[in-house]
Amino acid sequence: MPEISILPAVQTFIEQTHQLYIDGRYTPAQSTDTLAVFNPATGQQISSVPNASAEDVDRAVASAHKAFTSGVWRNLPPCAREATLLKLATLVERDAEILAQLETLEQGQSVVLSRILEAGGACNWIRYVAGLSTKITGQTLDVSIPLPPGARYTAMTRKEPVGVVAGIVPWNFPLLIAVWKVLPALAAGCCVVAKPADTTPLTLLYLAHLATEAGVPDGVFNVVTGAGTTTGDALIRHPQIAKISFTGSTPVGKHIAVVSADRLTRLSLELGGKNPALVLADADPEQVISGLAMAGYINQGQVCAACSRVYIEGPLFDTIAEGLKNALASMKPGPGMDETTQINPVASLAHQQKVLSYIQDAVNAGADIAWGQEPPQNGGFYVRPALILNPDPSLRLAREEVFGPVMTLTRVESAEEGLALANDCEFGLAASVWTRSLAQAMELPPRMQAGTVWVNSHVMIDPNMPFGGVKNSGLGKDFGTGWLDAFTETKAICIRH
Repeated sequence: MPEISILPAVQTFIEQTHQLYIDGRYTPAQSTDTLAVFNPATGQQISSVPNASAEDVDRAVASAHKAFTSGVWRNLPPCAREATLLKLATLVERDAEILAQLETLEQGQSVVLSRILEAGGACNWIRYVAGLSTKITGQTLDVSIPLPPGARYTAMTRKEPVGVVAGIVPWNFPLLIAVWKVLPALAAGCCVVAKPADTTPLTLLYLAHLATEAGVPDGVFNVVTGAGTTTGDALIRHPQIAKISFTGSTPVGKHIAVVSADRLTRLSLELGGKNPALVLADADPEQVISGLAMAGYINQGQVCAACSRVYIEGPLFDTIAEGLKNALASMKPGPGMDETTQINPVASLAHQQKVLSYIQDAVNAGADIAWGQEPPQNGGFYVRPALILNPDPSLRLAREEVFGPVMTLTRVESAEEGLALANDCEFGLAASVWTRSLAQAMELPPRMQAGTVWVNSHVMIDPNMPFGGVKNSGLGKDFGTGWLDAFTETKAICIRH
């Protein structure tokens, strides 16, 4: 099947002269520097965006701070904020194919994935978090204050928006994760300055325009594009930023934590993972093979929760290894705009080179590698997917987050050995257990050092299920009924009567 046709609206948006989004409109940057946007399937430049300066960031933050101080958004009745955000979901649904194609053209992933997880997922998450706008609650408290004798008091708490939020979005799911940064802040009554990754800025710029169309007041939702070392650094250091929400690598997250410590800026970090799966001898082989093939290679493994290392009890090892080899060999490589492909390019040239360096180290060490099909040799940012059997623990790809289409399988003698190896890692984002034993399904997940543990599944998330890591995988939780807590302050009020 040939590649699908690019919609005229998508082509027009890509080709326009892009600006920043400040105070409810596209606004020229003061900086004359720009960043190129490439199509990962061809390696060709398709667009460019401003590389915003510190002065540009200051304009965006000033707009957000003015909007917050005025109360134009936070003082709306909660049901009015909810209605506006629900309208935004409807507009995202209306323009879903535009957003999906933009996402594929700038990020490289399958357009099928962009439709289901990005545009479709964005609608679901927006609607979920919109409903939280009307669920912000405090408490009434009985207190026992002894002075002055005989005085009576009533105490209560209320949740108040923190102020201006900096949302820093990664490149692996640019639209969906942008929603995870922006929407809970808006639902809580905050104002936002969002920065997309420098390689994938287009869908966030489009989303900001839809928010204005939905009725989000000017200045409440701003977007600055640019490099992390310039635009991003100016944003996290700005004195009027009250909270930073960041998803990305652990080294960058730690840098942000150091910077934010100086002003005690509130912080949420969703960082890297080296996510294990523990497969017990009684597991259903077909379920394991199909589940891990998707969990390891979806979006070319560029998923923070992707399964990258698998520990399999001996009796099942050969069956699972053979099944995953066959699954990998069946995956068709090609551009994301071809709906029949399953292996697409990674998001950038720099990332391609990084992933290839991990694989080359394994090749040089004589690792036992099963390969997927050869990808196109057309200048695109492709990586041939790999499955490494019983890797030497000293290999970098056995210890570090590769964030690419690479999975390791290791034979273990027992569940206890597999559990120990799964936990022997600096990361703790996600993990999974595969078994038909109810006792093991109940007993093993609490012992796994991860923020999320699936049983007979992996990488599946939902707006109502909290998500976040432990150890070097981050701080704080996204999603769930308590999602807005990270964007609000709890104020205690005590009344003598």
